Amino acid sequence: MNDIRRTILWVIFGFSMVLLWDKWQLHNGNKATFFPTTPAVTAPVAAAGAASGATGAASVPATSVPAATAAAQGAAAVPGQPAAAAAPAKRERIEVKTDLYRLVFDSEGGSLTQAELLKHADMTDKARNFLLLDESAQRVYVAQTGLVGGTFPTHKTVMTAVPGPRELKDGEDSISIRFESPDQGGVKLVKTWTIQRGAYDIAVKHDIVNTGSAAVSPQLYLQLVRDGNKPPGESSFYSTFTGPAVFTEAKKYQKIEFKDIDNGKIDIPKDSANGYVAMVQHYFATAWLLADGVQREPFTRKVDTNLYSVGMLTSLGTIEPGATKTIDARLFAGPQVETMMEKLYPGLELVKDYGWLTILSKPLYWLLDQLHKLLNNWGWSIVALVLLLKIAFYWLNAKAYASMAKMKAINPKIMEMRERLKDKPQQMQQEMMRIYREEKVNPMGGCFPIMIQIPVFIALYWVLLSSVEMRNAPWIGWIHDLSAPDPFFILPLLMTASSLLQTALNPAPPDPMQAKMMWFMPLIFSVMFFFFPAGLVLYWLTNNILSIAQQWLINTRMGVPPQFNLPKFK
Repeated sequence: MNDIRRTILWVIFGFSMVLLWDKWQLHNGNKATFFPTTPAVTAPVAAAGAASGATGAASVPATSVPAATAAAQGAAAVPGQPAAAAAPAKRERIEVKTDLYRLVFDSEGGSLTQAELLKHADMTDKARNFLLLDESAQRVYVAQTGLVGGTFPTHKTVMTAVPGPRELKDGEDSISIRFESPDQGGVKLVKTWTIQRGAYDIAVKHDIVNTGSAAVSPQLYLQLVRDGNKPPGESSFYSTFTGPAVFTEAKKYQKIEFKDIDNGKIDIPKDSANGYVAMVQHYFATAWLLADGVQREPFTRKVDTNLYSVGMLTSLGTIEPGATKTIDARLFAGPQVETMMEKLYPGLELVKDYGWLTILSKPLYWLLDQLHKLLNNWGWSIVALVLLLKIAFYWLNAKAYASMAKMKAINPKIMEMRERLKDKPQQMQQEMMRIYREEKVNPMGGCFPIMIQIPVFIALYWVLLSSVEMRNAPWIGWIHDLSAPDPFFILPLLMTASSLLQTALNPAPPDPMQAKMMWFMPLIFSVMFFFFPAGLVLYWLTNNILSIAQQWLINTRMGVPPQFNLPKFK
């Protein structure tokens, strides 16, 4: 029955590898091997100028644009603005630098078109800073706001940047950049971006001034527009989510695949007084935040070929002539540091997605973070966390290994019986159950304790895979980045050796084919670890070493000296 325990574990592991292979195939633009789905649109992004114009082609849901102006929107590429009003004025790009950012704003719409994170290196070139937002021939990922409900200023309206400082000086806590639109449809939009020192949330103040002689009722939209491509440098051996997300109290956190936007399979709340919209990728995210109580309408939309938007509309009510309506928003654009996001907005930390294991992953991340505060090294924190988990599960593991030790002790008797009764399977089964009863061995005793622990260690796997803290975090010697593969493959080789040692310490299955598989499987699956992040390999290696030590100790105490059952491939 020890064979059954191993078989169950290998089935679980094998099925996980099947799913991982399918994700890898989809990530590389191929059809899934085992679970085919409709492929997402992967058309190339247009050139910079064309993409910029396309961004305005359909930036808000058509249902929110009056029928009379919808046609003008298509003609002028501006929601609610006639083609004749779209004559270009002087357009400029303004760079702003703070302690955390190098930002580029476009005076067309006063939009944020580039965000370079100065504290995070690029995925593929460590000498460069990571570029989160960008508008270029290769990528489109921008943050925009504007007004609909009339011929009002939008993100396609060329605005005037008010002169002022463009770099955060020592001793200063914040810096602002202000954009003013021309009067358009009797409305003037003044947009002020304020970046605080040490903060990844940017305040965006919108002053809507009624310069006409009649009352107006515009709506403000906040949107994130990006192409549907995976981020550069994304590993092909594990797949993480890239795409829009919407959070509301009613439906909680909802990830939205780009292909679902293509197919119109979107089910998000039509109206909410709370929540946020976001664009998510591995390690980083952007999100538009409004104060709770402000009514909003989340939306997603396909803007152009391989170009998508997620955003929200909020009504400003009636603004009388000469009056000004002010609405404040925040744009989060930065790393998915869980403790930081929890403070910015309730539920924002969910962009760091653990899936169905969130209930286990969150406390594991908290514990890992506390260990890092003590050890000041993420690699040793991983080792310490696995050690604590092994201690917590010691008695559970002790029962499992004790059961395995008993099975190992009676294994010669089982082997002799199987050989003697190999032509009488029914009698063999009865004799085997008799031996188990007499020896007081529970065949499943070694299986259930390990099965209970599997969700915990899978949850820890996702914690390490998702945590941006691992990026560029050194451990010892040659490991300079726990989020990148081991450059010399030392950890994967040790991982392979430890897996083979575990196999050698277990009693050999009586079935020759199963015995061969028990040796081949660790070798086959260990290949993947050569491409996994070093932090993940360190976690599995530590777990293996501690498991071997515990198994050795328990076997010795049970009077079953450890033996190496080497393979016999005849």
